[in-house]
Amino acid sequence: MNIYFAGPMFARADLIYNASLVEKIRGLDPVITVYLPQENAAINDKMAYADSQMIALADTDKVLASDLLVALLDGATIDAGVASEIGVAYAKGIPILGLYTDSRQLGATNPKKLAALTEVTENQFHYVNLYTVGLVKLNGRIVTNEANLLTAIQQFIEEQS
Repeated sequence: MNIYFAGPMFARADLIYNASLVEKIRGLDPVITVYLPQENAAINDKMAYADSQMIALADTDKVLASDLLVALLDGATIDAGVASEIGVAYAKGIPILGLYTDSRQLGATNPKKLAALTEVTENQFHYVNLYTVGLVKLNGRIVTNEANLLTAIQQFIEEQS
């Protein structure tokens, strides 16, 4: 079972979070192999050199070789590389699990938060690009916490067996 892990990877916090979550995914089942782009030093050692085509080819080959793409959707916007990886997976029919943990989605039934939507600049919720989210939902689903992500991966493995 090959899983491609798509997440932002330029801030130290991103690198630590990605590695921590991938360790949990790898621990689910010995059949799992996870490609974490930040571990590919040939294209992601920022002290070395890799041009845009080298990066695109290396990561696209790994997306295409995957059985499942796990995509982190958090951030001010969905990371551009993650959005591209989602597009490749969608186009090739590779199932996608999105993880979106942004706490601003809480309180969806709070009348004050809903009323604030009518006031300019008072939106209490976070916007996520609907095109990219649509690609994920057309070829998979979005979960809102790590526990649900790990359960969804385990279910996916069981369904493939």
